Parts: sequence; C-alpha cells; structure tokens
Amino acid sequence: MSSSAQKHDVFQAIADPTRRKVLKLLAEKELPISEISSHFPISRTAVAKHLHILSEADLVSGRKVGREKRYRLQPEPLTEVKQWLAYYEKFWENKLSILKYIVEDQNGNDPDIN
Repeated sequence: MSSSAQKHDVFQAIADPTRRKVLKLLAEKELPISEISSHFPISRTAVAKHLHILSEADLVSGRKVGREKRYRLQPEPLTEVKQWLAYYEKFWENKLSILKYIVEDQNGNDPDIN
C-alpha cells in the first residue's frame, strides 16, 4: 500500500476526542510529547499514536529540539472541515429563526420589537 493511501483524512483525525483535545492544547503553543502526555490518562505510546494520526492528516508537525520532539498545530487542513460545516449552517440558522418566531409568538411578543 502506498504512503498516500495510508494518510489519514482530516475528518478521521478529528473524530477522536483525545485527538481533538491534543489539537486544542497545541493551538495554544508548541509542546513536547511529555507535556502533551501529562494531560491524558493514557500512555505516552498511545499519545504518540494519536500524534502520528494527526501528523498524517497534516494537522500537526513535529520538529526535533535537542533530545525531544516538539509538536505544533497546523490549522490549514481544518479549512476543509469549516467549508463542510458551512454548507449545513443554513439548516441551523433556519431552525433557530423558526424557533425564535415560535417562542416570540407564544409569548405574545412582536418579533420586530426587542
């Protein structure tokens, strides 16, 4: 199997709650694996596997600094997720508008008056 076929999709990478938390940690600053691991009740090896998946999806990058490897967020691939969600936003906005109308109508409020 070629290496490109083994790459992880952005959606697969962010599907796991642990990986989402890793991304959130890395959004704040670049961190070594030891510091990332300290935030989770799982082994350092398990965290390394999560980082590997995030790296294959191009969501994180690592660089050697002395004896440790430091990881940082690469948010660009999240644009694909944002674009996908943007399509469905119209459904949420429509539902919220309808809910607002119903609530204001039931309360006898004029929807045009704040």
